[in-house]
Amino acid sequence: MTLKEFYDSIGSDFNAALMRMGNSERMLDKFVKKFPNDKTAEELFRSLGEKDYQLAFRMAHTLKGVCANLGLDNLQKASSDLTEALRNEVAENTPELAEIVKTEYEKVISALGKLD
Repeated sequence: MTLKEFYDSIGSDFNAALMRMGNSERMLDKFVKKFPNDKTAEELFRSLGEKDYQLAFRMAHTLKGVCANLGLDNLQKASSDLTEALRNEVAENTPELAEIVKTEYEKVISALGKLD
């Protein structure tokens, strides 16, 4: 799968992501392939399980920023929604929002596994 096909498969805008990296496909490819090694999502899910909502807020906010930089649009949106739910400790819909983040994260990781 090409980088453009990767972005298409996860419902993200390849050209917008490319622009964020100075129109360097090589640089975008390099950084997006590093994403699976980032432990932010793992820490987010762990902290939610431990009901450490302050840490979960920081991890959701960090994940949102990483996804914005890489143009992972759906995961960025889901992370943003979760960040806002956690802004004042925990919202009633936090479990549902966390599940959406997890689903979108798994889609990205799965698609990255198919990237050339």
